[in-house]
Amino acid sequence: MAQTDTTARTDAPGVMTGKPLIESDRVEGTAVYDPQGNHLGSIKRLMIEKISGKVAYAVMSFGGFLGMGEDEHTIPWSKLTYDTSLGGYRTDITEEQLRGAPAFYRDRDDYDWSDRERERELHDYWRAPYYWPI
Repeated sequence: MAQTDTTARTDAPGVMTGKPLIESDRVEGTAVYDPQGNHLGSIKRLMIEKISGKVAYAVMSFGGFLGMGEDEHTIPWSKLTYDTSLGGYRTDITEEQLRGAPAFYRDRDDYDWSDRERERELHDYWRAPYYWPI
């Protein structure tokens, strides 16, 4: 997905340039790349914490062809960094880690986002800090 750079950039430590905000529909569909710059998948939706308004997760689609047979994985937002040279998000997550990751089941009744233990397991799998106070 081609997209103009509407995110903030840091040109020097602590100095932000560019636009600091982006519309959610511009994030959806944006490519995600591994540490070597290989395409892993794309952002399907964002999960936003209701009270704070902070993005907690990106749900990433992975694999499949033309939207068929693809898996969805919930990635802590802290694992993604926008890379202006790629026009997408870079992550330290590998394809191998995605293949073994817990899948996101939007249509299953047993995926309970109010279950903090399941969120802990997700963050622990990705080795990401929790977005909530401990």
